[in-house]
Amino acid sequence: MAEATAAPTPSATGRKVKFIITRRERPDASPFTEEFEVPYRPNMNVISALMEIQRNPVNAKGEKTVPVCWESNCLEEVCGACSMVINGKPRQACSALIDKLEQPIRLEPMSTFPVVRDLVINRERMFNALKKVKAWIPIDGTYDLGPGPRMAESKRQWAYELSKCMTCGVCLEACPNVNDRNSFIGPASISQVRLFNAHPTGEMNAHERLEALMEEGGIEGCGNSQNCVRSCPKGIPLTTSIAAMNKDTTKQLFKQWLGL
Repeated sequence: MAEATAAPTPSATGRKVKFIITRRERPDASPFTEEFEVPYRPNMNVISALMEIQRNPVNAKGEKTVPVCWESNCLEEVCGACSMVINGKPRQACSALIDKLEQPIRLEPMSTFPVVRDLVINRERMFNALKKVKAWIPIDGTYDLGPGPRMAESKRQWAYELSKCMTCGVCLEACPNVNDRNSFIGPASISQVRLFNAHPTGEMNAHERLEALMEEGGIEGCGNSQNCVRSCPKGIPLTTSIAAMNKDTTKQLFKQWLGL
């Protein structure tokens, strides 16, 4: 009996995955595109392809080039570092599977943020917005506060969904109102205000966060396009948070008028 031979693996057939990557050597340099072909492997994602390019930085023309720069950390869609525009859609590169992407695969940096180099961006705008709305629980740490007050289970369930935010910046990239022509803080920070105002300890500073949302660049900058909630990798109900904060800021405004 003739011995059965194993079917050739996709990599053995010489299958290649083509990438068109938008690159930039430095922040003030002009962007350009460079094409790469990476050997296909089953179940590979965009990050593994970028790692292959890093190991062997040769473009599709066979020319030696500078390795592509990008950011990544957890590789589990938790840290948010690997956000980029993949085939025109902002998303996480670690969860973007090659088999589910149309080729050639186009990789670009998110345009809402300043580009540092290649696919690396500066998210300072997003972090400054979180500082503006005081997205933290103020505890000085000088004494033992104990376990703290309990949050009602009904509130904890939806608050947990808001806590999944990984500051990836995808919702800001998808939002047409976040751009270099205005100072809109974006949906992520607004949702974090709702999260921290719901906390039994954080609610002590709720009025400060609401006042920050009422300033220029705050919640009034939202155009209700709802792109943010459709693009969020963690499925956070961002538009629900925006609606809730619209209601709370309106209440806060009436309190100020009435001197309460």
